[in-house]
Amino acid sequence: MAHIKASTLGNNFTIPISKGQFNIGIWQGIYPGEHRNHGGKRPLVTTIQGEGQ
Repeated sequence: MAHIKASTLGNNFTIPISKGQFNIGIWQGIYPGEHRNHGGKRPLVTTIQGEGQ
């Protein structure tokens, strides 16, 4: 079942950042979630790429 959820919902997302701030609309939010019966601590991996100006 986990493979179906991962292939349907994906397992990563992109957050645009401009000038050190999240570049999302006023009514937009970031809501990562898990579909598990028993949660636990999970590592968060952040990859930053782009150009500095």
